[in-house]
Amino acid sequence: MSDTPVIDARGVGKRFKRKVALADIDLNISAGRIVGLIGPNGAGKTTLLNRLLGLANGGGQLRILGHDPIRERDALMRDVCFISDVATLPRWLRVREAVSLVGGLHPGFSAERCARFLVRSSLDPATRVRQLSKGMTVQLHLALIMAIDARLLVLDEPTLGLDLLFRRAFYDNLLGDYFDETRTILVTTHQVEEIENILTDVVFLRDGRKILDASMDDLAERFVEVRVAPAELEAARALGPIGERRLLGAHALIFDRASATDGGAVAALDGHPRTPALADLFTACMNEERA
Repeated sequence: MSDTPVIDARGVGKRFKRKVALADIDLNISAGRIVGLIGPNGAGKTTLLNRLLGLANGGGQLRILGHDPIRERDALMRDVCFISDVATLPRWLRVREAVSLVGGLHPGFSAERCARFLVRSSLDPATRVRQLSKGMTVQLHLALIMAIDARLLVLDEPTLGLDLLFRRAFYDNLLGDYFDETRTILVTTHQVEEIENILTDVVFLRDGRKILDASMDDLAERFVEVRVAPAELEAARALGPIGERRLLGAHALIFDRASATDGGAVAALDGHPRTPALADLFTACMNEERA
């Protein structure tokens, strides 16, 4: 496997007139990682994806798979697949025409591989996209994705608007039939809970700034959630939690071990400390930034 980072970004920025959309973003992502890019609306996620894909210019140094995404975009896109909301498929296309279209657009597409995935679905090759349910459209989109031999797969809200069963099936198929140690997946989503268990790394963005960049293993070492009874709440708050939420008869407080005022006292608060859920940690980090 090459030692060249899949994504090597240093001081990447983007400004729209007086608004700073991205502020000096550094990223170093290697092959075989699944990275969640998470942030509220307007955080800069789409702007960052556009920079990575060569769809926008700006400040800083950026190499994707060893390529300059602006000057060498044609070479880069031979090894990259970008998928956004499935609604982007032309609704007048028939299933077989969608397969032919993608086959003509991406040099890494395998019609035979796509056919194998389609056989496992109930899609009729003669059916038009507008006749498919949202879930059936996802099956088509997923077959098109997994038939492309790309080293970097970028997913921008890929399951937006789907019900729970189809969202889970999408990620299960992606992991079971596509991902391996030679590929890297970068995914943005608002449904944090559903991708938490597949991620190897996470990046939190807010207001164009990176506020957290860590592996899931590092998160488990750094952050802890403890449950505190009402009688202990004020003493626990004095230890500097970064987040708090109400439970039935208790409060859950999230601490950053790197900034807590007394790590020993935090450990003594609860006999069963746990790693916070990614959604709860995200909320805590966002609220801390706002404060």
